[in-house]
Amino acid sequence: MTSVRNHQLQLSGNKWLFFIGIALLAAGCSPKVVPVTAPAKSNAASAKKEPEKSAEKPASARVSTISMLLPFNLDNLNGGQQYTAGTLSRANLSLDFYQGFKLALDSLSSKGYNYKLQVFDTKDQPSEAHGLAYNPAIRTSSLIIGPVFPDGLQAFTSILSGSGKSIPTVSPLSPAAPSTIKDQNLVTVATPLEYHAQSAAQYIAEHYKPKKVFILKSGYSEENNYIGPFKKGLDSATKNKTKIIAPTIVRGQLNGLIPQLSLTEENIFVIPATNQAFLMVTLHSLDSLAQKYPITVFGHPSWIKFNYLKADILQRLKTHITTTERVDYKSPAVTAFIRNYRKIYHTEPTHYALMGFDEGMYFGGLLGENPDELKKLDKNEFSGLLNKYNFEKKSGLGWINTHVNILEYNNFELKKVE
Repeated sequence: MTSVRNHQLQLSGNKWLFFIGIALLAAGCSPKVVPVTAPAKSNAASAKKEPEKSAEKPASARVSTISMLLPFNLDNLNGGQQYTAGTLSRANLSLDFYQGFKLALDSLSSKGYNYKLQVFDTKDQPSEAHGLAYNPAIRTSSLIIGPVFPDGLQAFTSILSGSGKSIPTVSPLSPAAPSTIKDQNLVTVATPLEYHAQSAAQYIAEHYKPKKVFILKSGYSEENNYIGPFKKGLDSATKNKTKIIAPTIVRGQLNGLIPQLSLTEENIFVIPATNQAFLMVTLHSLDSLAQKYPITVFGHPSWIKFNYLKADILQRLKTHITTTERVDYKSPAVTAFIRNYRKIYHTEPTHYALMGFDEGMYFGGLLGENPDELKKLDKNEFSGLLNKYNFEKKSGLGWINTHVNILEYNNFELKKVE
């Protein structure tokens, strides 16, 4: 059974409030993916006649309390206020994630697990998240999901961890480095950038064994968040035998690198940039060089979202991109999820709904089976509809998902190579 606790949803004529209010209030009565069958009642006479037979195994008496802290921004629905494009986007994100997570708990309820899901609005304000850390209902939870964004998460965990509470606190969506939060109870689900960089370095070392690797920089300091772990990973994988050449490229000028290029061996270029103007010019220049030199490119994981990057150029450059998320829409499990989501919520599931479902199945399943399993995440790998979880424990940083896929352009689409 899943019950949902709601907090001060003030009704008005606003369409959005109606939608969120209905979602949160009615979710506790929503249909289950697999309906729960109550144990059949038996009277004393029937029990005496067949003592060797028992009714269907009853649901566990244990109720797992989960607190979910999401930025619904419900205050924007009050009279005289309104959503901006940004706050509306985050409210949409919150609702989609909540619905996917709730659907997972309903599915797990068929195993006899019991949950109480408490939903809180962080209002996308660190001060609100800070205040929620003092809430007794949250402090007595078995599991906390959220806050979503790093500043709110940091404000929340700084108080909760200081109280001596050891409640697993899941960062459900953000790949921000756990070092920015520094909480031993933190569970980071979205693989941080450093693991993407290290995975790319490991793959390059194993599959190409290059004598040198070119890192093309745009000059923005944020690229160091990728470059540092990549260099460390490559040095470790090659025992410092691969030379790293890292020039800052201006206006796509690559002529200075030509004397160092090989005509016979693959020239590996790593591009940690996300700036559109830089990428458009630099990739065009590399495409010109590729007419004479064998070139393979490894890009930033954000590239998978950039529609302006041209697939034909990326394919000619044998471009690789790291990612943690991959959906097989032909999978029976994905098809079943989409069908059930449509039936219950009368809308199409989004990326965030899939994330919510995966996290609900994983953490809800561990809680339902044995809450102590939350202390052994490294022993509990998981393959979901969208993502895979391969957690490792880092001292002072909590649990971190390290799973990364390597994708390569093939027939003008990204396909998994590892």
